[in-house]
Amino acid sequence: MSDRHVFEYALLRVVPRVERGECVNAGVLVYCRHEAFVGARTHLDASRLLALDPHVDLAGVRAALRAVEGVCAGGEAAGQAAGDDAGRRFRWLVAPRSTVVQPGPVHTGLTADPAAEVERLLDLLVR
Repeated sequence: MSDRHVFEYALLRVVPRVERGECVNAGVLVYCRHEAFVGARTHLDASRLLALDPHVDLAGVRAALRAVEGVCAGGEAAGQAAGDDAGRRFRWLVAPRSTVVQPGPVHTGLTADPAAEVERLLDLLVR
């Protein structure tokens, strides 16, 4: 039996002006049902974001990204989602939104280490 398991992931995008459709990748969400794992890591390139919209609320964007990481971490940082299992928190986070911080489409893959996958995807798709 393989030690690799199916995982799902989505990018977090910052869309400062929804009407223009431009975005900056700012984080990644990873969920692995087999490991009951949900995790998020973010990295905001402020200069790229400011190039799209010099008036963007950087503090607000950073707060929204920290909130996503908090929901994934669970516990008190997750707020109302604290009692939800990892899958429910992931599904809530990847639900479509029309806010400045939006999830991208969900993709799948195989991994032996979901936590390492978060870092790998952050390096590959965000940094």
